Amino acid sequence: MAPKRTKRKSPSLDPQGMFAGMTVFLIEDGVQSVRLQIWKQKLVQMGGKVETQLSEKVSHVFAISSDALFHHVDGDRLARFKGHVLLYQWLEESLAAGEKVSEDFYILKVDPEGFDIFDKSLKPKLANRNSSSYDEHSHCKRMKSSHEETKQTNEEKKGDIETNSVSWASNTEPHSPSSLTSSPEISSTQDKDVGMQTSFQYSPPDLNKGITEIFGKLVNIYRALGDDRRSFSYYKAIAVVEKLPFKVESADQVKDLPGIGKSMQDHIQEIVTTGKLSKLQHFETDEKVKTITLFGEVWGIGPATALKLYEKGHRTLDDLKNEDSLTNAQVIGLKYFDDIKTRIPRHEAQEMELVLQKVAEDIIPGMVVVCGGSYRRGKASCGDLDIVITHPDGKSHKGFLQNYVKRLKEMKLLREDLIFSTHSEEGTDSGVDTYFGLCTYPGRELRHRIDFKVYPRDIYAFGLIAWTGNDVLNRRLRLLAESKGYRLDDTGLFPATHGSGSKRGSRGTASLKLETEKEVFDFLGFPWLEPYERNL
Repeated sequence: MAPKRTKRKSPSLDPQGMFAGMTVFLIEDGVQSVRLQIWKQKLVQMGGKVETQLSEKVSHVFAISSDALFHHVDGDRLARFKGHVLLYQWLEESLAAGEKVSEDFYILKVDPEGFDIFDKSLKPKLANRNSSSYDEHSHCKRMKSSHEETKQTNEEKKGDIETNSVSWASNTEPHSPSSLTSSPEISSTQDKDVGMQTSFQYSPPDLNKGITEIFGKLVNIYRALGDDRRSFSYYKAIAVVEKLPFKVESADQVKDLPGIGKSMQDHIQEIVTTGKLSKLQHFETDEKVKTITLFGEVWGIGPATALKLYEKGHRTLDDLKNEDSLTNAQVIGLKYFDDIKTRIPRHEAQEMELVLQKVAEDIIPGMVVVCGGSYRRGKASCGDLDIVITHPDGKSHKGFLQNYVKRLKEMKLLREDLIFSTHSEEGTDSGVDTYFGLCTYPGRELRHRIDFKVYPRDIYAFGLIAWTGNDVLNRRLRLLAESKGYRLDDTGLFPATHGSGSKRGSRGTASLKLETEKEVFDFLGFPWLEPYERNL
């Protein structure tokens, strides 16, 4: 006889729960009904009240975006509202943390015109620069409905090559002056006063560098060890700490912030008290960690391969020279290890950009060739050359990269190949062509890393943002996009599908059509930053 099913007991209500005192109005647009129902239940179970309409009783309004907000509530009524307007992400983070997190990072501020300004109070103020407003109706008319296969875009793979992903750690390279021109958007003009740009060189606050630098090292160490969970925990903590408008002097100041649990608080207290972290010191003296981290610095060797090499008994780079299992790309990365780690002076990068632009023009007139990365952000030197390419007519970029690479090899500017994949003519992989390799400055044999990314004109702006960086800005833009129900990568801005449970949804197949970098910033509600202002 089958056992009787026991009825599942409904969770008991806790009038003094974490949401006690909150009376909430939920904007339902853009939110999956199942998720909405879960949030309502959790709010009520934990002491909150849920209203079906906006009234004087309401203390908090939650919405997925300003578009959803204004679909239900007019601007005048919102202007009179005395409570808090937050992104739904605050609810998710609070439930995950088991306590209310700070609202400061989730405020959906609304100006009199009804434009969405996310977290504006925590963004650095720029000299003579105002955040751009966004006319949502005009952008809706530019929706693109082309379909393309879902893929991984932050790492390029060919065969068994393991490429090193972009570091999650914040960029700590010193600032340097530059005479950088404005964003080379095809449809926009360049700034006329280059001297003004230098005089107003953007210098973001660096109040908690001691904490973020140490956490950044732990991000890389855990990633090298293949522990993505812990690596991502420190990565998230960096995102919170780096934009605090005050210097942290006690862990009590950050205990209510998202991503800062008890363990992180203990780390922060130790750092602000002693200036160091015993956990990091242990790792830095541990032979296994040191060895795996060193191997992971070789181009093409990822965490899994680095661990296997250590387990085989290898301890130095010289040991690897006799390892038969290395791929051709890894052998090249090992051979030119010291060369690749040598930084490129700005004037040399500028000269190489001019050469690359001339060669491209000779092959197909009108090709747009921009050196991105730290060079475009105005740094005094750069670790490699990130070259972003397109053509204004939207078709001449197809098949260009093969001829371009051939010509540059004939000139002995390109020397060794690491990755070469073409998709523009077939229309696969968003139509993006990719080349990673080594190059030399004219008259020298010292190798430098160089990457070419050739984008169709309609997604060029997304590629330019991604390959300009820095990592901190890219992370903030991705998180902001996710808070609005989108997935952002170097090939577009896609409506996100709903994930199950706590899992993040995958991206949709139809991207928004945004022509320039500024349009992307405006759509996300992020204050516009010139390239030289992006060293966050």
